[in-house]
Amino acid sequence: MIPDIGLGTYRLKGQDVIDSVTTALELGYRHIDTAQVYGNEAEVGRAIADSNVPREEIFLTTKVWTDRFHHDDLIKSLEESLERLGTDYVDLVLLHWPSPNNEVPVAESISALAEAKSRGLTRNIGVSNFTMAQLDEALGVEGGEQIITNQIEVHPFLANKALVNHCQEKGVRVTGYMPLAVGKVMEDDTLQQIADDHGVTSAQVALAWVAARDIVVIPSSTKRAHQQSNLDAMALSLSSDEVERINALDRGERIANPSFAPAWDE
Repeated sequence: MIPDIGLGTYRLKGQDVIDSVTTALELGYRHIDTAQVYGNEAEVGRAIADSNVPREEIFLTTKVWTDRFHHDDLIKSLEESLERLGTDYVDLVLLHWPSPNNEVPVAESISALAEAKSRGLTRNIGVSNFTMAQLDEALGVEGGEQIITNQIEVHPFLANKALVNHCQEKGVRVTGYMPLAVGKVMEDDTLQQIADDHGVTSAQVALAWVAARDIVVIPSSTKRAHQQSNLDAMALSLSSDEVERINALDRGERIANPSFAPAWDE
């Protein structure tokens, strides 16, 4: 249901995000990921509207920020997102983080997501940065059975194996953000050696490794060549030995770890 690769737009603003989304759609991307807190929904929407790609062919994701988790406010915030995006619906809406200090009960925010779906504001619902316990709680409340993904940080230096396995066992697809570890994969000797053996880049090797775990990848890029390279990585096949060598790079290196983050799974 979720396309296997998408374009992440975190940290992209103004003309940069317009150009990035425009180029990605030209190259064949059909999955665009944004969020309220990114401050670029209007530009993402403009790029989609100005493209030659029909809206129904694009899988568009946005995320509700933690200050809009109360039921009525969440619905209102999503309506505001749709207005900025210039669309009647998104394909997926996520709770961007668990509610800090559990200020808003998960049952309330999941209920709001389910209502948004029933009203046609979104086609699908999900969560992001939820731990195993938090995911289990979300799945157990009314509407929780409709959750289709948990978007979490995944790259060779943070395999997040226990959480990935838990999600998959629960039938929840994992979407992996920061799959290139904000460029750090390009500095790793093991990834570079494997890349040289295949005649590809270390970034492509990292993406192929994440994708091989049945994880959706949403790398961010503003350059056409890099976007094409990321697309091409989906066709790269790694040997079991290469996969094991990459598995060994896991060092629990977490990049997205704000002060309000949950107590992460080991």
